[in-house]
Amino acid sequence: MEIRPIKTESDYEAALEAIGPLWGAPEGTEEGDRLDVLLVLVESYESKHDPIEPPDPLESIKFRMNQRKLTRKDLEPLIGSRGRVSAVLNRRHSLSLPMIRRLHSPLQIPLENLIHESEGQG
Repeated sequence: MEIRPIKTESDYEAALEAIGPLWGAPEGTEEGDRLDVLLVLVESYESKHDPIEPPDPLESIKFRMNQRKLTRKDLEPLIGSRGRVSAVLNRRHSLSLPMIRRLHSPLQIPLENLIHESEGQG
């Protein structure tokens, strides 16, 4: 396969097919370089045609709570009073910037996931 920009679905399929035999090729080899270029082209095509939206911030928080078996009470030091935690988790109150900062590190949720919510709510 000649390496060229991926512009159509058939170009995309051909690139994926070409990647298969190259998978695991050592870096610095001709095959490894070819694999790197194809992966960049495929990633670029996918980001334009099938963008992945960041996960919902509240779903990210609930997922992490489930993983760590945390309760709403465990969120109080990070979000505020029992009522505030309830309001946030029930989408009656947006996450504030201080809440986002306090949730980020302890729960290890990427800031981008938490900030996404504050853009859409007010």
